[in-house]
Amino acid sequence: MNDHKGFFAMMARMKYIERWALMRNSVSENICEHSLEVAMLAHGLGIIGRKRFGKDLSPERLAMLGMYHDCTEIITGDMPTPVKYANDELKEAYKAIEDSAAHRLLEMLPEDLRAEYESYFLPEQITPEEYRYVKAADKLSALIKCIEEEKTGNQEFRSAKQATYESLQQMNMPEVTVFCETFLPEYYKTLDELEH
Repeated sequence: MNDHKGFFAMMARMKYIERWALMRNSVSENICEHSLEVAMLAHGLGIIGRKRFGKDLSPERLAMLGMYHDCTEIITGDMPTPVKYANDELKEAYKAIEDSAAHRLLEMLPEDLRAEYESYFLPEQITPEEYRYVKAADKLSALIKCIEEEKTGNQEFRSAKQATYESLQQMNMPEVTVFCETFLPEYYKTLDELEH
C-alpha cells in the first residue's frame, strides 16, 4: 500500500533506466544523466530567449520541466522513438501510459506537497511554448550524444545525428540557432582544447 513517501526514492531510480536501447553505445547514458543535461539546456535556451530575443520566459521553470521530462520512464522504461511514434495509435497509447505513470508518481507524494509538483508532471499544466523549449533541449541533448559517440569512432549514431540536427532546424527557434552556432562546436573539442 502506498503511504505517500516513495516519490524521491522512485526519482532516484532514474539512474537505472538506460537510453538508446536499440543502438550500440560506446558510453551508456541513463535518464538521470540525460535529464540533468536537458534541464541545463532548457535553462540555457530560456536565458538566450529572454536576453537575446526579449521573450517572457522563466528559465528556472524550463529547467525544472527538463529535469522531470522523462521521469515517467522509471515506470514505463525508455521506449525507443521509432516504436513510440510508429503510428498515431501507438503514439496515443503511449501518451496514455505516460499520463498514468505521471499520476502514479504524484500519488507517491504527501497530499499537501503534491500540487507543487503537478505543474511539472501534468501535460495540461505545461504550456505549448514551455513544451517546445524542453523538446528543443531534449533534441539538443540527443544531438550532443550523437556527437560524443562519433568522437569515440562509433558510426552507429551517424544517421541519428543527421536526423536530429534536421529536426532541430525545423523547429525554427532562434535560440536553437544561437546555441548551435555558439556552443555546439565546442562539443567536438577534447578536454585540453576546451581548457586553452
